[in-house]
Amino acid sequence: MKNYLKTLSVYITLSYTMVSVCGAVVNIITGTTTGNANVLIMFGLCVIASFVLSLNRLFDRLSLLAMIIIQYIVVIALCAGFMFILSLFDPISLKGWLEYFRSFTIPYIIIAAIYYWSIFHETKKQNKLISEIQETHSL
Repeated sequence: MKNYLKTLSVYITLSYTMVSVCGAVVNIITGTTTGNANVLIMFGLCVIASFVLSLNRLFDRLSLLAMIIIQYIVVIALCAGFMFILSLFDPISLKGWLEYFRSFTIPYIIIAAIYYWSIFHETKKQNKLISEIQETHSL
């Protein structure tokens, strides 16, 4: 459990850093600013997305594509619930909801691709190690 929380915190930190830096670049290019509330919302969304991505072991029996689609649906539902709760305090227009889904989906796809690549890379490394152990024991 400790190792899981350590890994999850690394993914949360990396994803939030990437989203924040990209947001800062967009703000510089467009000449806009991001308020403190938006920064906290970005952090909350990164926590939710990182948590859902870390649950990939629950979907081991499914194909990779099915796992990705299911995780995307779950993360969108959880983030929409998070945004709905926030909208009780500060209403969100229809355009705001559409913008949220667009601005969440693009970074999520990028972060998920990096996450799945790291898992693939780690699995490949472990398979190589298993093969080496099997070869050593068969001799």
